[in-house]
Amino acid sequence: MNDGAKIKFNQYMQLVNNYIDENVKIFYPENIYESMRYSLLAGGKRLRPVIAIETASLFNVPIENILPTACAIEMLHCQSLIHDDLPCMDDDDFRRGKPSNHKMFGEATAVLAGDALLSYAPKFIIDKTPKSVSSDILLNVLREFFIAAGVDGIISGQIVDLDSEKKKISKETLEYIHEFKTAKLFKLAIRAGAMIGEASQDVVDNLTLFAQYYGHAFQIYDDVLDVTSSLEQLGKTPGKDEKSQKSTYVSMYGLDDAKKQIIFYCSQACDILNKNMINSEILKAIVSDIVEGIGKCS
Repeated sequence: MNDGAKIKFNQYMQLVNNYIDENVKIFYPENIYESMRYSLLAGGKRLRPVIAIETASLFNVPIENILPTACAIEMLHCQSLIHDDLPCMDDDDFRRGKPSNHKMFGEATAVLAGDALLSYAPKFIIDKTPKSVSSDILLNVLREFFIAAGVDGIISGQIVDLDSEKKKISKETLEYIHEFKTAKLFKLAIRAGAMIGEASQDVVDNLTLFAQYYGHAFQIYDDVLDVTSSLEQLGKTPGKDEKSQKSTYVSMYGLDDAKKQIIFYCSQACDILNKNMINSEILKAIVSDIVEGIGKCS
């Protein structure tokens, strides 16, 4: 990522961190709010909220119009991570380099913290979005949120992922997992930003396609990192996919082919930006970061 994109990315990331810290307070019963805040403020790149903010900025939207939605998307992402780490799911003791939520607060509280974030996030969008954003736009954004959060989104991705453990699956099933478990949240971020920016349907569709290609590249890259990185680099336990006998692009096709597929998806994502003259330093940079990253994986 070049210096200009990095500065802008970090500014957006800090805005998200500050906004969450200021607006998610601790009330009675304290332990549930503490558990929510623990995962929300445990670090992370804030990639999805940054994408939402950057997309809205392409249409000269005041940042306060998109910031509540961007933070709500991060809440949804954190909810998925809390539940993903549970012993009944992917069973990981670490997340973002720190003990997983259930290791800090216990399994029952972790489940409830995830549930709390899932319901807190759409309320956050409604309560915090300025009245200058029309109710029709807000309703469409909320619809996108519920699609991504529910059985039409990450829940189906997770259940198919779990059902595919210790099995030989088709390429189509693997792509379904990548689409629903990962790409759906990137689509939510970019579509919400474009909708609040009142972009045309054609532009929304093209940005959605970018997010789809990027989401698939991101997931395969994450699978590559699982077999090439350390706990310190990854922030979670490496080698989990192999231990759980998960079907990943790496396990099915090997490391070299996985890297080639990442390059293909990144190339397609860049083509979308270039052909549609979408001039975003950050969107281009996040794709470039993956391409550069796979060159360091061995």
